Parts: sequence; structure tokens; C-alpha cells
Amino acid sequence: MANDDILRTHLQELRRGTVVAASLVALRRPDYGYALLQRLTEHGFPVDANTLYPLLRRLEEQGLLTSEWNTDESRPRKFYRTSDEGESILGRLLGDLAAIQTSMTGLIEGVDR
Repeated sequence: MANDDILRTHLQELRRGTVVAASLVALRRPDYGYALLQRLTEHGFPVDANTLYPLLRRLEEQGLLTSEWNTDESRPRKFYRTSDEGESILGRLLGDLAAIQTSMTGLIEGVDR
């Protein structure tokens, strides 16, 4: 396996763990799936539609997202929004992410000395 493939695999694994938190942050402002997909990509969280839509359904089933249909346009769209429970979970996820960053920084600084 070439180094680029190895790196790509590890980056994908690293980002996979953050896409839930990124989605919950992004959906503090209601949005529909395709727009979320674009916004996540623009902010460095490239995710495939075949991954995102099942994730949105799962987060909704878990009560972390709410949804409603907008039928004002010619094609109805389902809009998602982070729920109160989603905000609570997001707070804990972001806290853990910050703790991981602090631990990594400490490890890096300890090794570099």
C-alpha cells in the first residue's frame, strides 16, 4: 500500500470520529441534507452522501436531531436541527475532543523535549 493510501485511510478514520460532532454543530442552524453535505465539505469534513443520510436518520432516531418537511418549494425537503438532547451530547463530545487535543499537545511537547 502506498504512503498516500495509508495516510488517506488514517485521515478518513480520524474524520469519521468527528463527523457526528460537526453535524450537530452545523445543524444548530436548520438545514437539509445536501446543504449540510456541502457545508461540512467546505469546512474540512468531507463526507459521502451514502454516509451522511444514514447518519442523519440514526441521529434523529437517537433523539439528537429533529426534522420537519418544508413543502413551500416545488420539491419537498426535510430540514434537520440539533435537538436539546443533541446539544447536551454535543457539549460532552466537544469537551472530550478538547481533552484529546490537550492530551495530544502534552504528548507532543513531552516527546519534543
